[in-house]
Amino acid sequence: MKQLLRFAILISMTIGFAGCATRVDRISVDETIDLSGRWNDSDSRLVSEQMIADVFAHPWADEYTAKYGKKPVVIVGTVRNLTSEHLETGVFIKDLERELVNSGKVKFVASSDERGELRRERVEQQQFSTEETAKRLAAETGADYMLKGSIKTQIDSEGREQVKFYQTDLELIHIESNEKIWMGTKKIKKFVKKPRFKI
Repeated sequence: MKQLLRFAILISMTIGFAGCATRVDRISVDETIDLSGRWNDSDSRLVSEQMIADVFAHPWADEYTAKYGKKPVVIVGTVRNLTSEHLETGVFIKDLERELVNSGKVKFVASSDERGELRRERVEQQQFSTEETAKRLAAETGADYMLKGSIKTQIDSEGREQVKFYQTDLELIHIESNEKIWMGTKKIKKFVKKPRFKI
């Protein structure tokens, strides 16, 4: 009888531990899953796609190409996180850069962080590379326009319910004249209901 009781306890414990085991399912990276209601990878991807589509819905790039016979050169500057939560703006900036590059309507230059590494490489090439393969100093392509902006949030909550409002504002600025040639806003609103009891 004792052995049967021990066996039953052992089986119960095994089933209990199995129920607590971590489960991982692979899903499509394009699938939208919102667990917490906070800004996530889907928000970053969708906002960047829609805002860059809006950038090119205006004639500035075509007008530049018609006037100068070449594509405008763009760089992404700072996107400030003015929300009340930790938000990785680097992911959003990379999404913006990808959309700009893949549009085929502009040329794109490296960010200030990336340029520092590239400049060090060129300086080292002057000393360590052959004359035929060393890249010239002071031969960078200067950007014509900078895209920059911010992400803000407002939260309205009552009890277990919360409405989260995110607003992304971007501006495209001519670097030489400081002229703002495009301004865009994308808004996201999420309703979050927290469970009555946490497990």
